Amino acid sequence: MLFPPSPLEGGTPKSLGRVETPEEVVRFMVALSEAPKGGRVLEPACAHAPFLRAFREAHGTGYRFFGVEIDPKALDLPPWAEGVVADFLLWEPGEAFDLILGNPPYGIVGDGSKYPIHVLKGVKALYKERFTTWRGKYNLYGAFIEKAIRLLKPGGLLVFVVPTTWLVLDDFSLLRSFLAKEGETEVFYVGRVFPKRNVSAVVLRFRKGGRGLKLWDASALDNPILWEAYPGWRGEMVRFETPKTREMEAKGIPLGHLFFIRFAARSPEFKRHEAVREAPGPGLVPVLTGRNLKPALIEYERNYSGLWMPKERAKELRDFYDKPHLVVGHTKGVRVVAAWDERAYPWREEFHLLPKGKLPEGIVDYLNGEAVQEYVATLYRDFVPHLTLRMLERIPIPVGEDYGA
Repeated sequence: MLFPPSPLEGGTPKSLGRVETPEEVVRFMVALSEAPKGGRVLEPACAHAPFLRAFREAHGTGYRFFGVEIDPKALDLPPWAEGVVADFLLWEPGEAFDLILGNPPYGIVGDGSKYPIHVLKGVKALYKERFTTWRGKYNLYGAFIEKAIRLLKPGGLLVFVVPTTWLVLDDFSLLRSFLAKEGETEVFYVGRVFPKRNVSAVVLRFRKGGRGLKLWDASALDNPILWEAYPGWRGEMVRFETPKTREMEAKGIPLGHLFFIRFAARSPEFKRHEAVREAPGPGLVPVLTGRNLKPALIEYERNYSGLWMPKERAKELRDFYDKPHLVVGHTKGVRVVAAWDERAYPWREEFHLLPKGKLPEGIVDYLNGEAVQEYVATLYRDFVPHLTLRMLERIPIPVGEDYGA
């Protein structure tokens, strides 16, 4: 049975979140895979089953192979594999598996005007009901991970290639806790292995049962290096820690302890406000965006948003707009860009930091400095497209007179 019965009409690989896996990544993952002879091996969202084919070639024929595919037009299995046309997330096979491997779909389910996987929006409510890890703007691959783990036998193995975003984003905090509770997790960072795709990836190798996390740097697929082992991992953010980052955090105070961190009003909020105009006029100031923000500098006179409003009414959108405060960019590339907004202008974007006490002296130069840039680049690499709140609030501020700590 196909779940749902009709929404796939007109569906495309993109609208189903399908991304072809490079052969070298398939080989790498198959080398990490294992199952007992006679065991049940499953590839979800399989299409032509590149992982089943590669596993059989590498490990032999003494297994039962299964492929599940929601799109009947894409299902193309060899005769030695059993195929099922179904929505993997709603499929109930009645039996567990020794090995599940593959490349699950990536994307957020929702309206086609905003989200890539729009053909499944009719069953999104069912997904949210069934998956305990679903949170916020959940990406479909997170649900695939939970479903696959629930289908594993005790001691069974999951090997998926997925984006790096789950390592750090709050939307995946329940998933990380679920992994920590259900078994032993290994993360192999492989980087940008998908041609023409602006996504960094990891290979997740999960054993049902056991505990702990191992983080590997596998940016060179032929020479993965064990970076760190965390036997007591409970689902915390996964980061590439080093002695230097640990020392900085041990000696400093987290930025979030010194500042209240807020986010700017969104574009729709400005456009709904009665005082906002789309042309300059007497008494109006530009609504600022990230393009106005430079290290230790704000370009107050440039208007990149196309919106103007009376400065004194900006506090109707966010109460902190009428107070001078620190602005840190929601920047691409996980960089830290900070400046002091002495004029207290309205902003459509960025993080806004209000001191909880005395303003730490030299904080702007420190946040823009090399030490902080190296810190965030080391820990988070290219896991996500933008600097996040959780990354920002953990930046260590050195203890000393210059920083008011």
